Amino acid sequence: MLPTHDRRELAAIFCGGIVGALARTALSRAFPDSPHTWPWAIFSVNVVGAFMLGYLVTRLAERLPTSAYKRPFLGTGLCGALTTFSTVQLELYKMIQVHEWALAASYAAATLVASFAAVTLATAFVRRVRTVL
Repeated sequence: MLPTHDRRELAAIFCGGIVGALARTALSRAFPDSPHTWPWAIFSVNVVGAFMLGYLVTRLAERLPTSAYKRPFLGTGLCGALTTFSTVQLELYKMIQVHEWALAASYAAATLVASFAAVTLATAFVRRVRTVL
């Protein structure tokens, strides 16, 4: 038996993905970089997107009424396309190709640390607000 999929959930993911991908693309085009410089646009988008993901998923799961389409639209679609870490891999590849070893290592480490910190901070923020109210 083939698995069935909720077409509305898939549409929510698709629509969120369009918004996230267009935002990321617009920012990367507005702030271009080279393999010899820190890719600030992609770095910033990934950290902000990680914060958004931590905030939205925690808030949707713990504070708001259950919705079948908010999490797929916002979490999987919007934040998933906005924070495309495959772009980080591409940036790292370009840096390594031009022998920017220190830049690549620091960019990889900073992206992981800052993104994890952003998710942690956002989750703590939602939970702290919940206990105060």
